[in-house]
Amino acid sequence: MPSCVLAYSGGLDTSVILGWLQDEGYDVHAVYVDLGQPCEDREAILQKARDHGAVSSQLIDAREELCREYAFPVLQWQAKYEGIYLLGTSIARPLISKVCLQIARDVGAVAYAHGATGKGNDQCRFQLAAEALDPNVKIIAPWRIEKFRQQFPGRTEMIDYCDAKKIPVKASIEKPYSSDENCLHISYEAGKLEDPAVNGQAIVDFGMGVSPQEAPDEVEEVTISFESGVPVAINGEAKTPLEMVETMNTIAGRNGVGRIDIIENRFVGMKSRGVYEAPGMTALYAAHLALEQLTLDRDLVHLRDRLAPEVAEMVYYGFWFVPKMDALLAFIREAQQPVTGDVTLGLYKGNVNIHSRSSPNSLYDAEVASMEGGGSYDQTDAEGFLRLMGLPSRVQGTVKPRKY
Repeated sequence: MPSCVLAYSGGLDTSVILGWLQDEGYDVHAVYVDLGQPCEDREAILQKARDHGAVSSQLIDAREELCREYAFPVLQWQAKYEGIYLLGTSIARPLISKVCLQIARDVGAVAYAHGATGKGNDQCRFQLAAEALDPNVKIIAPWRIEKFRQQFPGRTEMIDYCDAKKIPVKASIEKPYSSDENCLHISYEAGKLEDPAVNGQAIVDFGMGVSPQEAPDEVEEVTISFESGVPVAINGEAKTPLEMVETMNTIAGRNGVGRIDIIENRFVGMKSRGVYEAPGMTALYAAHLALEQLTLDRDLVHLRDRLAPEVAEMVYYGFWFVPKMDALLAFIREAQQPVTGDVTLGLYKGNVNIHSRSSPNSLYDAEVASMEGGGSYDQTDAEGFLRLMGLPSRVQGTVKPRKY
């Protein structure tokens, strides 16, 4: 009997897909990729998979790798999809595919199955990553298979299927929205959030922090240390990448930081509405940018800024394991070498303010920048500089005078 690996969460969709794959003649290896998503009892989820036919089930803890190898390079790029979304879900999907393919190789599975729908971005991220790693991989995406959709046209049929097979599922009543969580963020979409006229932040029961209105009435300071663009310590205490993210989630979350509500353009072509929270990463982005302002050369950072939207787009679409991304990641590693130092943030009711920044690699020269006299900058030099800069405009103005 052929075997496949299933990216398994233990929720309604993957519980149904586990049974359906067996009905289709597959031995199923369930893989729970731990990215920091909440779960009351992870061992119970693995046991549930085994109890309902999986030939194996295992948990792979990829939290540190997610933060170190995926989230922090995207942070160094200051990449935000369409100018605002910090890509918390997008960043994680290639790693899930990588882990599942590693398990598939270990167990000799012939296919990789996932529960992403045929309308969303995740199917793209899962498949593009998997095919880049294994060009011969067989992808099973049940929601893109008409036979599956006919059998399960709605949530009711899925619950009935689980009841018939005695698969316990918590789902019984449609939630007003769906959510996806890892240690980087929580996303909320669908359901009542599909109406853009509705106040999304009023509907959502946020899980990573309080609202700005409920946050303390005093500023909380926190100092973040970086080494070559990588966050390494909080208030002088060294942290692993995961500890950096989790600790900043706690600190920024209790101060109401990091909530957004957007209409975004999906890769498949439609617009969708999402509400997101990423308190820790929002604060880390702000601190990182502040330190870059102190340490990076103007032309280098401007080049990074021109490329950052393209990096964000590639991450959002799922093009992680491609030569262009390899080159861009190598570029940012080199560009970030001077970004070492400390930034103190002031967090207050959803706001992130810069209180101080320092670096042994600072390019800021107070004497040169000062409006007062002194320093090595001779203002007379600006005369020739501006005559040269204005030369093309003077020539154009002579040949083709502008009305004014």
